[in-house]
Order: sequence, then C-alpha cells, then structure tokens
Amino acid sequence: MSGTTVADVVVDGLKRAGASRLFAAAPAQAGRPFLAAARAHGLPVTIAPSETAACVMAAVTGDLVDAPGAALIDGDSVVAARALDRLDRAALIVLTSVGTPALSGCKETLGIEAVSAAHRIAHAARLAMTEPRGTVHLALGPGVATAAAVPLATSCRPDPPPYPDGAALDRAARELSKASRPLVLAGIHCRASGASHWLRAFVEALPAPLLTTARAKGALPDPHPLMLGVLGAGGPEARLLRRADLVIGLGLDTAEAEALPEACWSSAPVLGLGPAAAPDGRVPAAHVAGDVSAIIEELATRLRDKPRADWDVAEVDRLRREGAARGGGDAPIARVVRLAREASSTGTIATVDAGPYRASVLAAWHATAPREFLASNASAPGFALPAALAACLVHPDRRVVCFTGAGELAPASAELETGARLAARLVIVAHETAGTDASESMRLADELGIAVAAVEDDAAFSRAFGRAFTADGGSLIVVRF
Repeated sequence: MSGTTVADVVVDGLKRAGASRLFAAAPAQAGRPFLAAARAHGLPVTIAPSETAACVMAAVTGDLVDAPGAALIDGDSVVAARALDRLDRAALIVLTSVGTPALSGCKETLGIEAVSAAHRIAHAARLAMTEPRGTVHLALGPGVATAAAVPLATSCRPDPPPYPDGAALDRAARELSKASRPLVLAGIHCRASGASHWLRAFVEALPAPLLTTARAKGALPDPHPLMLGVLGAGGPEARLLRRADLVIGLGLDTAEAEALPEACWSSAPVLGLGPAAAPDGRVPAAHVAGDVSAIIEELATRLRDKPRADWDVAEVDRLRREGAARGGGDAPIARVVRLAREASSTGTIATVDAGPYRASVLAAWHATAPREFLASNASAPGFALPAALAACLVHPDRRVVCFTGAGELAPASAELETGARLAARLVIVAHETAGTDASESMRLADELGIAVAAVEDDAAFSRAFGRAFTADGGSLIVVRF
C-alpha cells in the first residue's frame, strides 16, 4: 500500500487486536507519527498526564474491553517501569518512540524495524494476551515510525486455550465427588465472557461458599448468599479453610497476589481449575488446564449424580454476616461506602486505591457483575483515579465512583486536570486520615470547575453524594469524619 508507514502498520495491528484507544504521555516530536496514524485509522487518542497514568489508563481500558491496552511514552523508562509494577499482569503494549532501554517487569522487549513491523505488532499483541498476560515493550529507533512498511494480514489475537483434558477432568470429578465441604476461591479468569454465569451455576450446584480475589469481585454478585467476601479483606477465610475438606482454586492467576493463601496447602486438598498452572513447588491434588467455562461445563456432566455438599446453611450464613461485620462494620469509611452504594444506580463502576480504607471499601461496596469493581493487587498507591478516568472513557454512559485518600489525591493534580478536560462523569470520594489534608486538592478541583464538598457526618455525605451522582461533570467529596 503506497504511503504506508511503520506507524500505520502498528496502529492497524493494535486495532485488529481489539485495542480501543491509545494513551499518550505528552508525546515529543518522535511520537507524533503514531498520533497522526491513530487519528487517520480511527483509533481514539487520549493525552495522559504522565507515563504512570498512561500505563494505568491503558491497562484498565484493555482489561475492560478484553484486549491489549496501548500506551505511548517518550520519557524516563524507570518511571514507566515503576508504573508497570502496579498493573497486575495487565495485557499492555507500551510503545517507546525513542531508544528507551528495556523496561523491567515486561514479558519481552521487541525492537521494530520497517521490514518487521507487521510481524512485531502481531507478536506483541498475541504475547500480551497469552496467559499469563503481561506487558510487552515495543522499542522503535529514531525515524522508524515514518519509514515505509508493508502491511500484512497477520492474526493479532491469541490462540484459544486448549480444550480441557478428559483424564484431568475425570481426576477433578473424583476429588469433587469425595468432598462434603468444598470451598471455592475465584480469581480473575472468572470474569471472562460467560464465565461468571458458569461460576454461579457451579457454586449453586455443589453447593459451596465462595471467596474471590480483589480483582474478581463481582464475578458472583456480592448479595448472593454463597458469596462470603474478598480474600484478605477481613472476611471469614480462616474459619472457612479450617472447615473445608477441598479447596477449589477456580480461575486464579499465577501472580503472587492471586495465588492460593498459604493455609490452603496445609488445610485441605487443592483442586486447580483454569488456564494458570499451580505455583512453583506446589502439587495440587488435581489440576485441569483450560478455559473456566469449558471446564465447568465438562464437569457438570461428570458430577450429575454426585451427592450435594454438606455445608451447614446456618453456619455459612453466620460466617457471611460475621465476615461482613468484620470487614466493614460501623467504621465511618464503611458507612460512607454503603451510603454511596445505596445511592448509586445499577452498573456503577467503583475503583479503590491502596490505603487504610481499602479493606473497608472491598467489604462494603456490593458489585453485581464482573468488572464493576476495579482494584489493583499491588500495594503502591496511584491506581484508583487513572483507573476511574479509563472507566469513564470506556463507559461514558455509566457513573464511576473513585475511593481514595487525601494523601493519595495530593500528588494527582495532573489526573484531576485530565478529568476536568475530559468532562468525566466521576465522583471522587477522598478520606482524610490522620496526618493528611485535602485542602490543596479541593482548591485545585474548584479552579478546574470540579464540584467540591467537605462533609463531617453521614447526613452531609448523603446529600453531597446525591448531588454529585446526578451532576453533569466531575465532583470531589472530602470525608472528614
């Protein structure tokens, strides 16, 4: 094709992989060919306030649309590498338009030349989406983006996982048939298209109580009587593990933060189901590799005559209520989250940062569908606000609520400016904890045209949140109690 450049080929590959947007961190002259190519090919472009924000927003966007995220950066690779550390194996393609060194934490760094551009972007997209998912760095030398290239119709989507092995399914069915008190721990792969419906049918058919990881919250609706909370969020996991005679790790990632808790390996046999292998050095009682939906569908035929599990219904209900009380209780933060959830409409998306309020938000916010609650497994702050902005761009028809702290909001002035520029329909709830002050953030938000309120009791929060949730633009509510 006459006039086709490397930038055109790369952007075309991103689109064919399913990428819905390109995030660029204040690109220098060398990155502008990619912006021009994106606009020419109909790939929306958003200028992010920093490399960290570009990477987080791209990763969250990719997660929400089940495709690779795409970020274009030009600056310090150390900053970018730190951003990648908080992305929890996100399927992400990071483009650097100058000779940036390899970024740490990536699955692979690929150099692009004119003759290899089509193959490289296809390989990068497939690699980023192949389990375990992760970041792929595409490094371009000076002048490469505008060099002539030949487009090729190369597949940019990963191959489907192999169908579950019949012998492995038989072993898993035998383990399930022997269990009278199975416990299901659901991970991120339970959010895949259709998987949540199979998950619900699975736990109801056993029946078995379920705990999720933070990133899988919503795979089974939180109000469901068998949903007992989030791992590590103050729920009843220790008591459940002591009572369970089989632990089912369903759709867990191999990342350390989604690995089975240590207690699982000593309390009961472990059954692993899903695309990820068992952690190094661990040998489960049985493991079935493959797509979560396909595994459950196949197990259903093998377990048709299995006796139902023998959990005490009253005990499970008591553990559920006790876990909810411990995780959220009557703490001010938990009350605020519950008030916000009660005032929110169906389909509202929530994000949460790392901080002392995180466990309360995880416990008190009820998610009813996959990808309605966005949390990072990493301990580094700075995730919630860029993640919320990305959610606003992907779902402009839905409201987004961002839970953060005054300390985490203070260095996010650039993200506030981006939210104002995008006119994001976003409600930011910032908690002032000991030693933190949101006054400067409030002043900046007010200058940017973001509605601001400071509240000191439940009634004031309810009024402020009601106004913010129905407003046309963004709002900041600072909680001072």
